Amino acid sequence: MLKRLSGALLAAVLTFGAASAVRAAEPITIGFGMALTGGLAPNGKAALLAMQIWEEETNAKGGLLGRPVKLVFYDDQSNPSTVPGIYTKLLDVDKVDLVVSGYATNMIAPALPVIMQHKRTFLGLLGLAVNSEFNYPNYFSIGPTGGPHPKQSFSKGFFEVAMAQNPKPATLAIVGADAEFPRNAIDGARELAAEAGLKIVYDKTYPPTTTDYSPIVRGIQATNPDLVFVASYPPDSVGIIRAANEVGLKAKLFGGGMVGLQATAIKTQLGPLLNGIVNFDFWQPVGSLATPEALDFLKRYQAKSAAAGVDLLGFYLPPFAYADMQVLQATVEGVGSMDQQKMADYLRSHTFKTIAGNITFGPKGEWTEARVLEVQFQNVKGNDVEQFKDPKVEVVLYPPALKNGDVIYPYSNAKH
Repeated sequence: MLKRLSGALLAAVLTFGAASAVRAAEPITIGFGMALTGGLAPNGKAALLAMQIWEEETNAKGGLLGRPVKLVFYDDQSNPSTVPGIYTKLLDVDKVDLVVSGYATNMIAPALPVIMQHKRTFLGLLGLAVNSEFNYPNYFSIGPTGGPHPKQSFSKGFFEVAMAQNPKPATLAIVGADAEFPRNAIDGARELAAEAGLKIVYDKTYPPTTTDYSPIVRGIQATNPDLVFVASYPPDSVGIIRAANEVGLKAKLFGGGMVGLQATAIKTQLGPLLNGIVNFDFWQPVGSLATPEALDFLKRYQAKSAAAGVDLLGFYLPPFAYADMQVLQATVEGVGSMDQQKMADYLRSHTFKTIAGNITFGPKGEWTEARVLEVQFQNVKGNDVEQFKDPKVEVVLYPPALKNGDVIYPYSNAKH
């Protein structure tokens, strides 16, 4: 009994000693900007909570390389022009040990020149083909676009679903904001449209500051397209959907690249106006995505989400924000230091097990295999949040391995 007690006492002392050593050591600082206000904030705030959960859990387990971790972040206000200043401050003034990106293509792209100048290894959170212009060898994307053609991977599901219909659609309207993400998404959509033999009858961008979308939707309606592909950020996604309902858009398939419809607050705000829209998503609690590890993380996230005032369900961005930190941690531990070049070499040559699945990086830091979902909102009733936990309300149409329902086609049939 005494021996058992002394063993337990020794274990407690060692544990306490290790925890004390972690507390005493200088923290490893991880710097980033994040959209905590502005149009991207519903997703940005959810990402931050996921990263803070990782920070808390990592420190409880003894930290990283025997040191506590500390997130150092600033609000980028969903404004790309704030980003270079934030990363310059993080690197030159705060002198953070590691940097990762904030959320979204439009915020990652303006950070990259600063990162390149400082020769840092950089993980980008949900950026669409950001590195296609920069060709920076030490950039790595955390998000399910990728494969040999990352721009096309984003909208591949939309066109696969569309071209499987009988009779096949023949005409396409493309619209999006004049900004980094929509431009990349539209480039990919145009290439897929050409492969499918679709005639593009409308192809325009609008200023990101647009507030009245009715003239845009009327312009689309005048060309009578079978398909309408929209590449938009949250405020414009909401505006375009409201305008489509007011105008009575008659397309056979509508959606594709609308960011924001994955956020619970926007789902509950729009309610039945979502019915019939076919759109991309990155994570749903279905099939092989719903691993015990992913569901366990979401349980921890959802326990904190209401008090944190963030997305209540956390299906879209939080799994990837947490995976972002898992990849960073595995890389630092694998290298045994924060040597930036060794980290980049490690990222290129290893597979990373995360709650968002196993990740391997290919050319330009993209995932070797794309895993973008295409979903359709069906039978949304009222504005209750609980219904969005049901996979039958957001039906996965693509890829075939995760498909859990059929498309209601055309769009007008699904609106009721």
